[in-house]
Amino acid sequence: MLPYVIFMAIFVVLPLLLILVYAFQDGEGHFTFEYISKFFSDKDSLSTFAVSLEVAIENTFFCILIGYPAAWILANKKYNRSTVTIILFILPMWINALIRTLATAELFSMIEIPLGKGTLLYGMAYDYLPFMIYPIYNILNRMDPSYAEAAEDLGANQWQVFWKVTVPLSMPGVLSGVMMVFMPTVSTFAISEFLTNNKIKLFGTIIQENINSSTWNYGAALSLIMLIIIGITTLLSNSKEEQTEGGLI
Repeated sequence: MLPYVIFMAIFVVLPLLLILVYAFQDGEGHFTFEYISKFFSDKDSLSTFAVSLEVAIENTFFCILIGYPAAWILANKKYNRSTVTIILFILPMWINALIRTLATAELFSMIEIPLGKGTLLYGMAYDYLPFMIYPIYNILNRMDPSYAEAAEDLGANQWQVFWKVTVPLSMPGVLSGVMMVFMPTVSTFAISEFLTNNKIKLFGTIIQENINSSTWNYGAALSLIMLIIIGITTLLSNSKEEQTEGGLI
């Protein structure tokens, strides 16, 4: 295990420690809460964070709206009997996200669609949709069909089986998909830059701008706030997932 421990220490633990150190230091290396408190008093940062949450919620909603039916069709042997269809949905994940974003921006340019929030949400959904489909598909594909059969034996129709059996049983996959879509959307910056010409800034953008302008301390403080939000969200998501699975047992 030694090689893995060394790798984790250098590429995971050390960067996190550096973020923590820089976030609580001023320019002269003295301990301070200045940059943490600056975020809560900086209107531009708070406004950008609010926009990021709005875009992330909308993107997650669209990914669920499109991804859940797609995952259900892929997992349903009645409508899909080929693994090729599944590969086609997952195929975009094999291509670098930056290349996909640049191709999407060029496509909008070719058909003369002005860049803005609509193109941003389209690009976000295109990039993150597989991350919503795959966990839901895994849950639905492993679901015991005897649950649906038992519901039908008790007189439930197809819609009742779907809403009262399939959807509740698939919630762990939905929660995993939400986590895999929501948090990266909040912290991204390249997609918003290319698909809006930097008209819409997300939280990741202001972190990047501070790092590029050598204001490492404030950039580290923003990164730390982002990490704390991700950690809290992950803990809440895991708690809800355990409650969901516990309720089904």
